[in-house]
Amino acid sequence: MVHTILSTISASVTELKKNPMDTVAAGEGFPVAILNRNEPVFYCIPAKAYEELMEYLEDLELNAIANARRGQKTIRVNMDDL
Repeated sequence: MVHTILSTISASVTELKKNPMDTVAAGEGFPVAILNRNEPVFYCIPAKAYEELMEYLEDLELNAIANARRGQKTIRVNMDDL
């Protein structure tokens, strides 16, 4: 069976268990595909890359909200009234 691997670096579960930090470091800041019997089971990514991904997803969600509200009637508010 053919599996798509969305990473340029891969490691086995055994390699990950032997030395987790070296496995993460092998990706040089990018995801490492973790394989079990030559099938990707998960991706190991550094914390910084994960945080950037979450920020990007949040930006996409906020842009979708802003686009959905485009053209709606605006309501003027006085800050003292809040």
